[in-house]
Amino acid sequence: MKKCLLLVNSYKADSVEMAQKIKPYLESRSIEVEVFTYDGKHAQNKNIEPPFEGMDFVVTLGGDGTVLFASRGCAPLGIPVFAVNLGEFGFLASISKDSWQHELEQFLAGNKKLSSRYMVSCRVIRDGKTVFQGRGMNDVTVASSGASRLVNLNVYHDGAFLGPFKANGLIVATATGSTAYSAAAGGPILCPSVKALLLTPISSFSLSARPIVFADGMLEIRVMAERYPVDISIDGQVGFDLEQDDIIELEIPECCARLVGATENTFYAALQSKLNWSGGPRA
Repeated sequence: MKKCLLLVNSYKADSVEMAQKIKPYLESRSIEVEVFTYDGKHAQNKNIEPPFEGMDFVVTLGGDGTVLFASRGCAPLGIPVFAVNLGEFGFLASISKDSWQHELEQFLAGNKKLSSRYMVSCRVIRDGKTVFQGRGMNDVTVASSGASRLVNLNVYHDGAFLGPFKANGLIVATATGSTAYSAAAGGPILCPSVKALLLTPISSFSLSARPIVFADGMLEIRVMAERYPVDISIDGQVGFDLEQDDIIELEIPECCARLVGATENTFYAALQSKLNWSGGPRA
């Protein structure tokens, strides 16, 4: 390990101060450190491109959103993400701010397990041409731009018509993203190592619409006649405006996000501590 990018989300308290501790520590280990600071609160809809190319690993100082931001750029380059948690949930940023030095020592010594997380890629086809493409670690959402407005979407899986969906929108989540927006919309929680795409309707007009888990293959969402604007959102951080007759193709890409310390043990511990998933006295 010779070169590190320190990704600092300045919106999180203590992130800049912690970066000032981690940077000299790494430099004392003869590791070249580049610091990239951004405001996570105002990052959406801005073309922020950290210099991931050429890095051996990335240290993120923020929350799970900072990990999502880093992983989209690091995954295709195979760069591991060492995520220090300064946020709330810590499903992805599993390293506490009090134990960063010990955990970093273990990582640099090769004693930390890397967790591979499947992602979801999407591209928007308009009039036969690709007008947008991206990759997410949590989910891709197709929904009305306004609150509580129905959209009409036709959904296909590997060419097979699943049916029309009239809802506020649809979430296509990874196993990692099953604990995020999809869970809030009533979707199931998947083990993070599962290679799958989870389709979850948002406030469906039909009570028969239920979440569906797909082992693999291509999901296709077609935007039907709309009265209101519809857009696509990746990880809640990257957006694109859709038009009638747009086709959104979604699948699992070959590249995976590589996280340091985010094991299944830490995942289940987060479920218990963050979501109070502990059962009752007789459970």
